[in-house]
Amino acid sequence: MNRRPAAHPTLTRLEVQALATIDTLELDLGGGLSVFTGETGAGKSIIVDALGLLLGERARTDLIRRGEDQLLVTGFWQAEGEEAISSRRVSRQGRSVARLDGEVVALRELSGWTAERLTIHWQHSAVSLLTHASQRRLLDSRCREQAQAYAGAYAAWQAAAARLERLQAGQRERARTLDLLQYQVTEIREVAPAIGEEEPLQAQLSRLTHQEAIAGAAEGTLELLSDGEVSAEGLLQSAARTLAAGARHDEVSAQLLEELRSALESVAALVPELRTIAEASAPDPEEVAQIEGRLAALGKLRNKYGPELSDVLTFLTQAEAELEGLSRDEADAGSLEGEVARLYAELQTVGAELDQARTQAAHPLAESLLAVIRELGMPHARLEFGLTLLPQPTSGGLSDVTLIFSANPGENMGPLAEVASGGELSRVMLAISTVVGADTPVVIFDEVDAGIGGAAAVAVADQLATLGKGRQVMVVTHLAQIAARADHHYRVEKEVLGGRTISRVRRLDPAEREAELARMLGGQTSGAALDHARELLEQGAGVAKASTKRRVARG
Repeated sequence: MNRRPAAHPTLTRLEVQALATIDTLELDLGGGLSVFTGETGAGKSIIVDALGLLLGERARTDLIRRGEDQLLVTGFWQAEGEEAISSRRVSRQGRSVARLDGEVVALRELSGWTAERLTIHWQHSAVSLLTHASQRRLLDSRCREQAQAYAGAYAAWQAAAARLERLQAGQRERARTLDLLQYQVTEIREVAPAIGEEEPLQAQLSRLTHQEAIAGAAEGTLELLSDGEVSAEGLLQSAARTLAAGARHDEVSAQLLEELRSALESVAALVPELRTIAEASAPDPEEVAQIEGRLAALGKLRNKYGPELSDVLTFLTQAEAELEGLSRDEADAGSLEGEVARLYAELQTVGAELDQARTQAAHPLAESLLAVIRELGMPHARLEFGLTLLPQPTSGGLSDVTLIFSANPGENMGPLAEVASGGELSRVMLAISTVVGADTPVVIFDEVDAGIGGAAAVAVADQLATLGKGRQVMVVTHLAQIAARADHHYRVEKEVLGGRTISRVRRLDPAEREAELARMLGGQTSGAALDHARELLEQGAGVAKASTKRRVARG
């Protein structure tokens, strides 16, 4: 089945059953920018948790609604008129069943399939920016070809170096292993066991060792059937003659006579075979010894490499392969040092090319990011990429990559991990999503607005709306400025029914949306708060129209 993502797929519907405080949820989703809001503690992130399960996140059994045996999350995806369905079911026993278009697949396959369509920026995602690996991958997004070439060269060098190290460290042990394997292979090959040969050999041995008893039994049977003064054969003949007198006059007696004669023929046929058995000569001791020796040799192999002959032959195949590999290593050890040196030199060349590509890409990328970061309420921010040569090559390159940052004028620049606040990190993450872009057509932000407000909140809202022009963007937010810019507004609500807490998610109509924005602004829905909410909505609509006009003009 072709499961590559179609062009620009969108998540059109999400169905959730028995997840946390959700009983049953059937949510239709739209394109552009969607926001999810609600009171503190309403469970706004439940939607993110549900989609996280489709991404392969660990399925905690405490996510299953109390009183239920399992939860189910189903996503419906639409692209170019075709629909795809992904789902994941988790039982209270911890068993997880993943499906794509109804077909059961490995969780790894579901995770990879969803990851091509969906990116989630969790509340803690911005923290990942603090690692050198994340900052390096960000810069390498502008020099993928060189980064991939370096990764290949590094893998080849590491494989050769590791093999050489094994050879050098284990020469004595390898010699002992070679001797043992050679002995084991020779021992099995000399016996040359065949699957299924033991049973007929054991039957033959049993016959030969009990030949005297077998002959005696046959002789006694002959005495009873034909050789004795009173024998079965003689009695049957007399019975047939007696019955014949009546068979001439009675059809039933005639039929019985035929059966009696048939029995007599059967007894007569047994006699020569029994005589052959009774007159058989004593077994050949050499033949008995040969069979006993073969069975002993097979039994020895089973005891050492079994328990069955099929296991012995499997062991032989594995031992021969290992023997071949060790012998090849022995032969290759002399030439491998030169190969490692050649691969290391090639790695240095490719690594230098990667560093050059990074240096060329660093300034333009930093400037692009800064343009967005400054719009996000940090007009004096400075940012650049620093490259530091490492003492030894690593999987990431010959140099380390560090984001150097300062948010305020007059402050020294320093590593992003040391100088950025939580709110600043969130805005840098949003700038990266806007400039570099997520690799997927659907992007979710779980409270990316943490730690910001005022003018910065408006700027973040503008960027999220911009991102929503080219992707399906969903945002869990507590800021009215962001919610006012959404194309679709959903509210997460909790209520208690029958002593049980239930979360619901519903799309707001225009009047409900004004009330929700008023609540977010001041915790109330007074006339002034509603007026402020309408003002935000009008401002958001105006910005959207202006943005559209600018895009048309540029086009």
